[in-house]
Amino acid sequence: MPEAALPAISELLAKWSAGDQEAFQALIPLLYDQLHQVAHRYLRKARPGHTLQTTALVHEAYLRLEEHHNARFQSQAHFVAICALLMRQILIGHERTRRAAKR
Repeated sequence: MPEAALPAISELLAKWSAGDQEAFQALIPLLYDQLHQVAHRYLRKARPGHTLQTTALVHEAYLRLEEHHNARFQSQAHFVAICALLMRQILIGHERTRRAAKR
């Protein structure tokens, strides 16, 4: 990612935390590739034959993030770490649902 984009990301995170939904809409495309890589790593570690796909995991995390517009992120790394945590929770919930359906 170009270094010029880094200040823009910090500004967008601050604006989104202040309630600006347009800032969130502008932020996601800047970080999409990085979030996609995180999702891909999690799915590679998941059980074989997992039905969730990388893009679906990123989009589910995006939907959950939209609900937390008042969250305060210290940096881009903090934002990506929170997204990774959300993705992990999504995978755990998906696995629990699958196991419950087997019973």
